[in-house]
Amino acid sequence: MERRSFLKAAGAGIAVSAAAAPAIAQSPGVTFLVCTGAWSAGWAWKKMHPLMSAAGHRLVTPTYTGLGEREHLAAPSNDLETHIQDMLAVIKYEDLRDIVLIGHSYGGLVATGVADRARDRISQLIYLDAFVPKDGQSLMDANPPMMRQRMQEAAKAGDGWRVPSNPIPPDTSEADVKWISERRVAQSIKCFDTPLRMRGGELTLPRSYIYLTRVTPADPCRPFAERAKHDSTWRYYELDASHSPHVTTPGTLMALLQKIISEPV
Repeated sequence: MERRSFLKAAGAGIAVSAAAAPAIAQSPGVTFLVCTGAWSAGWAWKKMHPLMSAAGHRLVTPTYTGLGEREHLAAPSNDLETHIQDMLAVIKYEDLRDIVLIGHSYGGLVATGVADRARDRISQLIYLDAFVPKDGQSLMDANPPMMRQRMQEAAKAGDGWRVPSNPIPPDTSEADVKWISERRVAQSIKCFDTPLRMRGGELTLPRSYIYLTRVTPADPCRPFAERAKHDSTWRYYELDASHSPHVTTPGTLMALLQKIISEPV
């Protein structure tokens, strides 16, 4: 199946600049809504906005409570449910419909909760190197034991309720490392140990999984990628990139997202 061998992006030489983006727009404009990863916020998707706009799409990148420009709202009570409600409020007040929902990393839990409760607003769901939780499962439950222990110990070593961010991928440029480091903030541990509670049963909307193959030794997303890869109800793709392609290789990510929305679901 072509989609299962779509990219080893750098090796395939598929790179798209903002200037080239209009040439790859093959579908009517769509609305992408991003559930960002942990410690991050809407600012991290800065490089994707001109690419999306040039391709005729709308990209909406809200910031969760307690992070980014909403850091002043950080509190021990902030949890997964807080962030699901953040996203549902954006959908309601922006009146978003026919959404292509992207969940990146931790955002996979948020996106799953959002898709469960806004089923009539979501056209398809894309997990970008993300956690894909089962009902009743938290990120801590889905994490390898080594990473779970590191996060718990890091919170205890600090103020007792916040987890500092993971290291930035080593292939990130020096300028981007500086940019990211100045903006990432620690996040409430309750976001990671709160279980997801599904309200409408199993999701039935079209789902895709993008696995980023420049992995860390822990590689927490591999189990979810393997599950999607061998499940005919999913579409599966790989990208030769580290964990934040919207920062390190935005043009290549744009090309893949364009491919996904251009294919029949």
